[in-house]
Amino acid sequence: MDITLEFLLYKFDILKKKHVYNYPFLMGEGVWSGSEKLSRMDTIEEILKQGTLSLGFVGLAECLVALTGYHHGQDRKATNLDLDIITAMKEYCDRKSKELNLNITLLATPAESLAGRFLKLDRKKYGNIAGVTDKEYYTNSNHIPVDFKISMYDKLRLEAPYHELCNAGHIAYVEVDGDLSHNPEAVEAIVRMMHELDIGYGAINHPVDYDPVCGYTGVIRNECPNCGRHNFDEIPFDSIRRITGYLTGTLNNFNNAKKAEVKDRVKHD
Repeated sequence: MDITLEFLLYKFDILKKKHVYNYPFLMGEGVWSGSEKLSRMDTIEEILKQGTLSLGFVGLAECLVALTGYHHGQDRKATNLDLDIITAMKEYCDRKSKELNLNITLLATPAESLAGRFLKLDRKKYGNIAGVTDKEYYTNSNHIPVDFKISMYDKLRLEAPYHELCNAGHIAYVEVDGDLSHNPEAVEAIVRMMHELDIGYGAINHPVDYDPVCGYTGVIRNECPNCGRHNFDEIPFDSIRRITGYLTGTLNNFNNAKKAEVKDRVKHD
């Protein structure tokens, strides 16, 4: 965390020396609060102080496996240690915020490429470790591993306590096997569950497929339920999936780590 903060402060030190005239649109349109009080030649240090310098983390589940043999979805001891680790990280950020008079915050990172890159580097250095470096990616932030079979409620219950600690951002999601556009009652039930558990930012992932030939929208496996067309025909189906916060019609542009994670995800009824 010291190394990461050192880098963030180095970057902040460079940016704070920029002037109002370097950002004519942001300053001219009042996008940054307080910019109207500055003259063209002023530096933007006081404006940037209103932002955050965030330290993020991935792979907490694998960290617990390395230390205890279990992740926080499997063992209560791991859960206690998990909370101790994240609490210590949050306390570090709070302490540095007071020392530096800056907003130093903790981010539960929804990593895209980093989760795969870090794992490759660790596997090269430490070898193939069961439950830690034996797949293509580290688990995002404080999430329960995506391939671990667990009820929707228990997943959200175990991930919820970290939202209060991760003040730079956090998310908990459930992966649902079915088209929820035809089941608003299920959506409401899940949202109420998230509210009850004090989820700060919750998301519901569900497949939405589209046949551009006949116009059918719903869940399409290998054959369109409406016209009987197959996905390997000349015009493929559009398959909308949510990957790390983004809606995408194809996985082709995502790296192998993210493709592997999507494939591994447990679907909830």
